[in-house]
Amino acid sequence: MDAEELKALVIGEIDAHRRQLNELSLRIYSHPEVGFEETKAVTWLSQYLKENCFSIEKGVCGLPTAFRARYGQGKPVIAALAEYDALPGLGHACGHNLIAACAVGAAVATRPAIDRLGGSILVIGTPAEEMGGGKVIMVKRGAFADVDIAMMVHPGAYDAATTQTVACQLLEVEFLGKAAHAAARPEAGINALEAMLQSFTAINSLRQHIRDKARIHGIITDGGQAANVVPDHSAAIFIVRAESDSYLNELKQRVINCFIGAATASGARLEYHWQEHHYAPMRNNLTLARLFQQNMESLGRKMKLTNSSDTIFSTDMGNVSQQVPGIHPMVAIAPEEISLHSPRFASAAASDDGSRALLDAAKALAMTAVDLLSDPEKVTGVEEEFRQKEEEFLT
Repeated sequence: MDAEELKALVIGEIDAHRRQLNELSLRIYSHPEVGFEETKAVTWLSQYLKENCFSIEKGVCGLPTAFRARYGQGKPVIAALAEYDALPGLGHACGHNLIAACAVGAAVATRPAIDRLGGSILVIGTPAEEMGGGKVIMVKRGAFADVDIAMMVHPGAYDAATTQTVACQLLEVEFLGKAAHAAARPEAGINALEAMLQSFTAINSLRQHIRDKARIHGIITDGGQAANVVPDHSAAIFIVRAESDSYLNELKQRVINCFIGAATASGARLEYHWQEHHYAPMRNNLTLARLFQQNMESLGRKMKLTNSSDTIFSTDMGNVSQQVPGIHPMVAIAPEEISLHSPRFASAAASDDGSRALLDAAKALAMTAVDLLSDPEKVTGVEEEFRQKEEEFLT
């Protein structure tokens, strides 16, 4: 059986499982769980994989809602990555329910190719993509040490085989002041909220003088308890983004200087903490992306190699792509004017368009796995590009 016949076979497998995959996606959608708390999603995904002859290892890397599922033995080891965490207050407004169902659907459909050609297909369940850095932790703890190629597909507002992402890191800040009666003795107080507001003003000024793809954004999580009390505590969470790790480090210091200046001006004491894990930029493997693009277009979905829009976001898949060759294509489930992390995108993640994208993406992932399993030279080409880019980065 040649590659084209195997591709027809894996497409048939996904069509045969279409009802189960849609039900799985909608079940996860209807029970949103935030990062590191995705117990229901992991149970449902693991059950589906176990029913389809995958061996399951839960709680990998010391993370209760991370898992690895495996079918087959030997090389190459191809991993389909599943995300399944939701956003607080917005549910699956990033479409992770579709990502999870796509990954398990593609992996199950790849079984006939594994049976005939050898190799291994994994599903790696990665919790807390929404700033929890699940993949960052898993990379550091060796979850991808035996993986040759890693792939996942993300729902979006356009179709593109590669994703341009930026590095980012989360910052938690606090100001500690001194409480006082805001009317009777305001001079006795040190206003921690004013220090935070001054910091926001300084950061707004800084934004005029940073590179185009850099971003700084945050929210106040504590601004005081009563209007007639000088706030003695304020807190905020910020995210700093930049197109490279080096510029991220430079920008981080400039951001902290904004808070230091506000502390000096107000007299409040500053405390801050950078999240241990930072999200690296995506290193797209174009050799792999072209295979995915060709397979998606064979299904009738027009797909660009790269996206020309100004959309900027970050993903911990970037950290995986720095260690092993990987792709993170986008598949449209909504018009371009609809933004991720919005109520309208959340609705799209449970729509008919979402379902069609799920099935197309699962088929294209499985077909790309067939390309790799059936032709060792394609695997070599993917690995050679990865090594070349790594050498260029080091020099």
